[in-house]
Amino acid sequence: MNDYPAAITAVNHVEPVPRRIRAFLAGEKVLDTTEALYVWEWPYYPQYYIPVTDVRRDLLIPEGHTQQSRRGTSEAHSLRAGRVQRPGAARLLTDSPVPGLAGTVRFDWAALDAWFEEDEQVFVHPRSPYVRVDALRSTRPVRVELDGVVLAESASPVMVFETGLPTRYYINPTEINSDHLSPSGTITSCPYKGTTSRYWSVRAGDTVHPDLAWAYDFPTRQLQPIAGLVAFYNEKVDLFLGGQRLQRPRTHFFASADSPNTP
Repeated sequence: MNDYPAAITAVNHVEPVPRRIRAFLAGEKVLDTTEALYVWEWPYYPQYYIPVTDVRRDLLIPEGHTQQSRRGTSEAHSLRAGRVQRPGAARLLTDSPVPGLAGTVRFDWAALDAWFEEDEQVFVHPRSPYVRVDALRSTRPVRVELDGVVLAESASPVMVFETGLPTRYYINPTEINSDHLSPSGTITSCPYKGTTSRYWSVRAGDTVHPDLAWAYDFPTRQLQPIAGLVAFYNEKVDLFLGGQRLQRPRTHFFASADSPNTP
């Protein structure tokens, strides 16, 4: 059993989106709606399904074939805006066993240049209305080790509690053993925290473990307490909280705690 709340939303669960949703490609507004639906294709986060009446139909190019999924029958479309074309970017559901989905379009998130909820850009995927993310200052001491090497030790971490994920411990850079960290070029984004500023690989003995630590220098305003702090993947290091070693969690970022895949 995990020591954090799980993501428990059922697959094919549908809820209305109370926010205005827009998306753009090559400067063209592809969709603009206040009638979008959240659809959970897996438990961790939803996707937007957009009423076809709120989509620029002249930008949709039929590809001449259909697809079948648990959500019904859909027609594949490319997107074309000016000289930019994105094959397989959209699926128009023509029939669905899930109430409310027929007549909606499911876009590939990465096929659009930018997505907005109201007037704020959203990254990676829609924010789930069932996910809470809190950054709380703490005086519980934390120590991070790997293969017996102490990577960090702090008496004042910031703990990030996010639904469906283990607690992440953000540590002041002055409390990091930088002798074992090497900068990497990796950049990732999170719809709740923003875009990372840096990643580091960890060297323990003769082994280099890629991309185990990261920082957000400019997180979203809700996560300002983590600005400039460094966190490690619990799944790949040994964490001690209040002197007690924590079990390495298993998450959808990694296949297993002992032999994970690169996320």
